[in-house]
Amino acid sequence: MTTAEAAAYVHVPFCRARCAYCDFNTYAGIDHLIPAYGDALRAELRAAPHARARTLYFGGGTPSILPLDLLAELFHVLRLTLHIPSDAEVTLEANPGTVPPAYLRGLRELGVNRLSLGAQSIHEDELRLLGRIHTWAETAEAVEAARAAGFDNLNLDFIYGLPGQTLARWQETLEAALRLGPEHLSLYALTLEEGTPLKSRIARGELRPPDEDLAAEMVELAEEVLADAGYFHYEISNWARLEAQSPKPRAKRWWEPGAWNLKPEAFSEDISPFVCRHNLTYWRNEPYLGFGAGAASWREGRRWTNVRHPADYIARLEAGRSPAEEVEEIPPRLEMGEMMMMGLRLAEGVSDGRFRARFGQGLEEVFGEELARLQDLELLEWDGRAARLTPRGRLLGNQVFRCFLP
Repeated sequence: MTTAEAAAYVHVPFCRARCAYCDFNTYAGIDHLIPAYGDALRAELRAAPHARARTLYFGGGTPSILPLDLLAELFHVLRLTLHIPSDAEVTLEANPGTVPPAYLRGLRELGVNRLSLGAQSIHEDELRLLGRIHTWAETAEAVEAARAAGFDNLNLDFIYGLPGQTLARWQETLEAALRLGPEHLSLYALTLEEGTPLKSRIARGELRPPDEDLAAEMVELAEEVLADAGYFHYEISNWARLEAQSPKPRAKRWWEPGAWNLKPEAFSEDISPFVCRHNLTYWRNEPYLGFGAGAASWREGRRWTNVRHPADYIARLEAGRSPAEEVEEIPPRLEMGEMMMMGLRLAEGVSDGRFRARFGQGLEEVFGEELARLQDLELLEWDGRAARLTPRGRLLGNQVFRCFLP
């Protein structure tokens, strides 16, 4: 990816209700700001730097809370400002229960070709614990309606490691998810964030804290079940189906040399057509442009973040000011470390060829000591072409990542 290319992200910070575990930049009860927020987004987009956006992602919050006519106006401005090729991956996040069939048909007509549904659990008591306002039945209905609308690239999000969740219940969740046949699955360990209702309940002793050992078993179970179902574990928390029809079991290892019968330096897209190309941009630490309240951008050695609250974001754009609140210059050594930290989340790892092309030095020249030490600890594999986490390294990823940061 050249500096003229960047993934484009549009943040929609509105929600019907705020989930018990969420610390994202989202807000409930301020839907009256949506029209003004749409005006502000269009103003920011018109002033955006020129870029070729091979992926476009509407995240939140709940992007499906936006009416179709507002989304149509945003798409119009996006296409005027950014070059979005016809084969671009265009994703929109949605909550089950917020996407009736007519809305889904409208999304497809606008050019959305990938839908990400926040399912989170198949069990009603777990959904209530998380503060979700949908049911599992509504998730299944949303998938059926999305298929009828023409979506052939669906992601489902789930959370594991919940207080009181058993391994058997997690297996039921995985099996129910697979029956819906999604092309992609994102499975996230519950993280207890400061200031969230769920963390407060655990602190008061109302709920048992998550069991880290059990959560690790849940990851191992997911790896086994999804590998047998034909899903490629291409990032620590993400799986992509190998084939469009009739998935077949493949190698069960994270990345086994020779298992995929590919060129020596293979990448995730070579293995599955359903990997999330937008998120690969972040994991490869490549340029991205974010629009909306709290959205972040990174390009040409600079990172900037917009003001967080939607009202403040609107006020800045109405006054003709930039919404950027924080601007940071990224020195080369930090950029190298961040490329390692993000890239090691991927099964493909960090390519020595890509690293050398970007920085003029190879991995061993910059991180030889770190690579050797982590190999000795059996946390990292290094074959001269790419550095990759071992199965043990995946469970201790944060300890590995910090070794590369200055």
